[in-house]
Amino acid sequence: MPLLKEQRYTIDYIYNLPDGERAELIDGQIYNMTPPRRKHQKISSLLHFEIVSYIKSKGGSCEAYAAPFAVFLNNDQYTYVEPDISVICDKSKLDEYGCNGAPDWVIEIVSPSSKRMDYFTKLFKYREAGVREYWIVDPERNQIMIYNFEDGDILTHIFSDTVKVGIYEDLYIDFSQIQLDDM
Repeated sequence: MPLLKEQRYTIDYIYNLPDGERAELIDGQIYNMTPPRRKHQKISSLLHFEIVSYIKSKGGSCEAYAAPFAVFLNNDQYTYVEPDISVICDKSKLDEYGCNGAPDWVIEIVSPSSKRMDYFTKLFKYREAGVREYWIVDPERNQIMIYNFEDGDILTHIFSDTVKVGIYEDLYIDFSQIQLDDM
């Protein structure tokens, strides 16, 4: 008896999802996404604001995008992700659909349903694709994991720390300013 062949999806599946439904595609496998919680969105908004403000104040050429923003990580039809925040410095990677290839910096904010994806699956995919820096922001653990793939550093911070961004010389994000006590 022949083995059942596992279905390999393409980006067409993502484009044909019903309105309001979101999923990511990694190596042809579909990963459905649940709507983010309020705490997740607050952290994302504050981090995105800090990053965009910094880039603008420096007259920088990088662009920062908050999810939902399409990243065709392998620049193929089998991998499509929506990082919570993507910073792209090579504008040739950008088109009307999103980013084709690896962003320079990716931030994922851990949700209860995304732990395995953020800590394992995406960690390896981002490193393999050429992302320079990857942050995993985990409000439940009060922790920020920073993977600087260029020099192999892995740093751990907590939400009371001021954290240096590796791809910039003088960008620091003060996590103590992210007030989550009322949530």
